[in-house]
Amino acid sequence: QVLLVESGGGLVQTGGSLRLSCAASGRTVSRYAMGWFRQAPGKEREFVASINWSGSSTAYADSMKGRFTISRDTAKNTVYLQMNSLKPEDTALYYCAATATLAVPPMVYYEYPYWGQGTQVTVSS
Repeated sequence: QVLLVESGGGLVQTGGSLRLSCAASGRTVSRYAMGWFRQAPGKEREFVASINWSGSSTAYADSMKGRFTISRDTAKNTVYLQMNSLKPEDTALYYCAATATLAVPPMVYYEYPYWGQGTQVTVSS
């Protein structure tokens, strides 16, 4: 069993920054690829970023490149999402996800069997 707990969401003005954290616990999570997804009301779940188990490979959605950075601290079993230059359209519930793959970190939600409860990010205009 893998438990994921997100934190760090909140209310921020346009152009501001937030850093989300995802603390993972359970069996060998340090060898898991991790991803961030988001879902706004009335919209489908959207890929944000992902990182492989070692942190050597990352992937980003096109609209997040240059603004968001995913990283991980393997010793702490924690994954971070640094979000800069936030826009109102970034408002969503952000989820952390994990999958036991040693390959390129997946970019689709159905590749991830483990999910956190989400943390709300609201960007005011």
